[in-house]
Amino acid sequence: MKKYLDIKNPFLAISILLILGVIYIAVSAFNEEKVEKKDKKVETKNFKEDYNVFSLEIPDNPTFAGEPIPIEDADVYERFDRELLVNTYWQSNGILLIKRAKKYFPIIEPILAEEGVPDDFKYLALAESGLLNVTSPAGAKGFWQIMKPTGRDYGLEINSNVDERYHIEKATRFACEYLRSAKEKFGSWTLAAAAYNAGRSYILRELDRQEAEGYYNLLLGEETSRYVLRIAAMKTIFQNPEKYGFQINPQHQYDSFDYKIVEVDTAISNLSRFARRYDMSYKVLKIFNPWMIEKRLINRSGKLYEIKIPKGNNYKTLPQ
Repeated sequence: MKKYLDIKNPFLAISILLILGVIYIAVSAFNEEKVEKKDKKVETKNFKEDYNVFSLEIPDNPTFAGEPIPIEDADVYERFDRELLVNTYWQSNGILLIKRAKKYFPIIEPILAEEGVPDDFKYLALAESGLLNVTSPAGAKGFWQIMKPTGRDYGLEINSNVDERYHIEKATRFACEYLRSAKEKFGSWTLAAAAYNAGRSYILRELDRQEAEGYYNLLLGEETSRYVLRIAAMKTIFQNPEKYGFQINPQHQYDSFDYKIVEVDTAISNLSRFARRYDMSYKVLKIFNPWMIEKRLINRSGKLYEIKIPKGNNYKTLPQ
């Protein structure tokens, strides 16, 4: 270093050291930038290889309830494509729905068959509630999203103590009766489904106002416009989930549980104690009988109620 630095001139030495320092920093920064750019290229390459989102193929000749979906109509094609994309790429919800359907479809399917309603309508319940006993902002309740006045008109018991909109079998029979009535009125299961969503008077009014025939020829509000095609998209995915990327381990499915029926024609003053009498918790009693909405069953009229009691030990939650 002495060969190049004049020790007798400290200012010159300091200046040279500063320049060398700046050069060192610049070279280091350049090298770091090269490494960073290289890493970004690798990251981009890996992202392109490891993560892909694909457009979806629309199935040939899709149907809903035996009625063709006219995908040759550009508007219908785009609307159907939208529902396929939305329901395919909301992956967490899709997996939950597939697993939940395994639990509840075996209850719904035989009732639809007995009532003469196409099997495809099980997907209507799926679209309405996700097979959960939810309440809509408008007050519709249960798997089939039944409004209180309509439910009562069709014979469901709905009061502060019992709400049969939460009774899956009775609510499914209600839906069947409503849909059959709408089918008789409109001559089409597709229009019956649209009427289930928007009401028969609305569909009738729009058919008359637009001088149109059929659901797919109507210009409807956003929700009803998407409704039938959403149900059809769910059907398409559920019939071939692997094609749409859903890999469900059979061991991860939600299963239904066997139960027996206990008939009761008196009041039950305390459902917790009633549950313990059958060696289960209050929670399990309510899971199997969500239509009992209070902690007691009043039953002043002596009506005969059927209460589900799980069989065996597979659903016990009481301490052993």
